[in-house]
Amino acid sequence: MKTQWHQRLGRYEVSHFQGESVRAFVPPPLPPYPPLQFERLHGLLDQANQALGRLGGLASALPDLPLFIYAYVRKEAVLSSQIEGTQSSLSDLMLYENAEAPGAPIEDVREVSNYVAALSYGLDRLRGGFPLSLRLLREIHGVLLSQGRGSEKEPGEFRRSQNWIGGTRPGNALFVPPPPNLVMECMGELENFLHEEHPELPLLIRAGLAHAQFETIHPFLDGNGRLGRLLITFLLCAGGALPEPILYLSLFFKTHRQAYYDRLMSVRTKGDWEGWMEFFLEGVTEASSQAVAAARRIVALMEADRRKVEQVGRASATLLRVHHSIQTHPIASIAAIAGNVGVSFPTSAAAVEQLSRLGILREISGKRRNRLFVYQEYVDVLNEGTEPLR
Repeated sequence: MKTQWHQRLGRYEVSHFQGESVRAFVPPPLPPYPPLQFERLHGLLDQANQALGRLGGLASALPDLPLFIYAYVRKEAVLSSQIEGTQSSLSDLMLYENAEAPGAPIEDVREVSNYVAALSYGLDRLRGGFPLSLRLLREIHGVLLSQGRGSEKEPGEFRRSQNWIGGTRPGNALFVPPPPNLVMECMGELENFLHEEHPELPLLIRAGLAHAQFETIHPFLDGNGRLGRLLITFLLCAGGALPEPILYLSLFFKTHRQAYYDRLMSVRTKGDWEGWMEFFLEGVTEASSQAVAAARRIVALMEADRRKVEQVGRASATLLRVHHSIQTHPIASIAAIAGNVGVSFPTSAAAVEQLSRLGILREISGKRRNRLFVYQEYVDVLNEGTEPLR
């Protein structure tokens, strides 16, 4: 028999922060009670599952799946960090990874690079058999805030002080998450939900519920938004819905960010889990469809450019190796390409010159020495939607 505590609206705890009373929200445990009204969700859930299935099927047919994962992980890192206020672009991240000076502040780019590392770390742990647990979330958070901005805010540790969302202090904030003494209790209940069997709740529903609950608890001093979005990917991969980390909702959340915040707030103030899940499932469908379209365009581009290279003649073997290298390092110098491919500098320079004549590479630095080249059409596909927020 459910107790009164299992109502959808949760409760408020009154505490004091710097001399003023603060009402901190404590959410009820998952799953929602009364249960979700699935008659509102069935159609959207079917669409989302079909779109996710198409994406998973395409992934298994891609000629170079690691390439697509490499590119899409970085795009997600840029988008998720932009939601939190960074001005870094995908090109900035690629320059940073190639030890070149990015155009955005270095702290912004380092934050995005940390996101890539955190995602890779979490997936490696899950593939090694480690459960999606509070311990793993703390470990991933430690990687996410390992250096740069936020590194002083207790990486890998649940918060021991009050945080808030919006405003300058808890007293005028838009939302105040649970007080620090209840964070562990709330996160323990979330972990129980992740590990319990819920045959009545499909995986996509569980992922949407868990993301919203994590954002409401806001268990860390910094990095909650980024880790909450990573949680979606981890859940879908661990649950077998995705063979690889190729679905990300950050572009959808960024594009519809006011609706995103409003839907989360409606869960807290009205218990409107159905409204949130409708939004979330629409996001899964849109993000899956965008990923499929991008993958097909990338495959078509790579194939067309490969055919251009093969028509060169005797030098095509080296050119093909360089072409493959720039797929994972789309912005690079001649020296970097030489090192990646394992050829001499003059051989690399000749190949870069040939690829430039074919319209595949373009020089972007304007320098006479240490010139940089970009695989422009490829980067253009990846860049869609990654313009920094203003």
